[in-house]
Amino acid sequence: MSELAATRPIPIFQLDADRLTSRLLRVTVWLIVLDIFWSITLTSGLLTGLAQRYLGTNGAEFFTGFWLVLHAVNRVLVVANLIALVAGLLRHRGDTTGYGGRALVGIFGLIIIWLISERVYVVTQEQHYILTLWGLQLANGLITGSLYALIALGYTLVYGILLMINFAHGDVMMIGSFFGFFALQIFRGDPNVFVPRGTPPEAASLIGTVLVMIVVVGVAMLGSMATGLTVERIAYRPLRRAPRLVPLISAIGASFFLQQMALRIFGPSSRTFDKPTLLAGTFPLNLGAEFGAPIPVSRIGIIVFFAAILLMIALFVLVRRTKIGRAMRAVAEDKDIASLMGANVNRTIAVTFAIGAALAGAAGVMWGLYNGQTDPFSGFLPGIKAFTAAVLGGIGNIPGAMLGGLFLGLVEALGPFALGIAVDYQNVIAFTMLILVLIFRPKGLLGEVLAEKKV
Repeated sequence: MSELAATRPIPIFQLDADRLTSRLLRVTVWLIVLDIFWSITLTSGLLTGLAQRYLGTNGAEFFTGFWLVLHAVNRVLVVANLIALVAGLLRHRGDTTGYGGRALVGIFGLIIIWLISERVYVVTQEQHYILTLWGLQLANGLITGSLYALIALGYTLVYGILLMINFAHGDVMMIGSFFGFFALQIFRGDPNVFVPRGTPPEAASLIGTVLVMIVVVGVAMLGSMATGLTVERIAYRPLRRAPRLVPLISAIGASFFLQQMALRIFGPSSRTFDKPTLLAGTFPLNLGAEFGAPIPVSRIGIIVFFAAILLMIALFVLVRRTKIGRAMRAVAEDKDIASLMGANVNRTIAVTFAIGAALAGAAGVMWGLYNGQTDPFSGFLPGIKAFTAAVLGGIGNIPGAMLGGLFLGLVEALGPFALGIAVDYQNVIAFTMLILVLIFRPKGLLGEVLAEKKV
């Protein structure tokens, strides 16, 4: 027996077919994504413009040839993945590891994204949208996505601590937009309320606009904080030890209550925001003669985008670098142990609701300024979209909420043009993305952040 063991050949190279199949699938997905971006950047003139500026030639033949080759290679790789799927199913037939289900889900996702790339390929060849249009939609997507991200942070904060979806969060945003609207009406009536008389007109206009916007956003945040704390104290705190379905139903009830209360108090008609003069109109973003006409970007949109980014960074620093942030993370890990270590659990949860509601209030007034109006139901759809963004990025994950919001805004803005469908279908695209992410990556793009005990 020892002689037989000694003469057994030692394998020099072992091929892991499952790992090779997985890598083939991953490479194919990334090449298909590259194909989608190449279709848009080439037909819009971005690639040829860059080549013209930095290389002195537009390189159209090379870029077009690479596009055609890449598209053909992707088709071959899709067929290769189907063959690898069949071979894997035959290799694992009869086992109980769940390989078949995972492989079928993976290939289903690959086929969906490949069909999307085929549609983008056809549409971009037929339509040839100019770079100005793509740039405008890109700017709109970033602005809207930053607002989704700002609202989504409230969902993420509450879920990370209580494992509860606060479906009233969008309506808290709506209340904040009304506070901001009335504050803007009051302070816009007197342009000298924040500026001493005798100040030069240009300086007075700039200083007055900045101070008025700070005060308006502050009032909206305070109004939403008061609303969020009231909802937490009345609708959620008594149900903290109840089964998880009970506070969810309470959240839905709180959402309808806030909508109907705003409807009875403010009426059903929309309120139009009166934008400050300096924030009205558009700013022409000129990339150069090689790229065509300038891109008109909304001035208020630029302010909204950078303000939202600053608020998100401030929240991240607060959670990671401050005492209350450490308390929030401790309560998220284990409420009982955090209480034994000296953390005031009720106060920490209330502060979490207050912070999330304040961010929603800021998003509410920015949403009203950017879209021009608000009404008692204006928070419902943005709230659902923000929840979608939180799930896309990874619920409970602050960077994930930011990424999910921006990703959703870009998909909504660019998707209809890339697919050649009406803009009215952007909501269909958004919620289709949610379904696909839940199927293929249930924990989101960056993964959930939950305590080990909660999993």
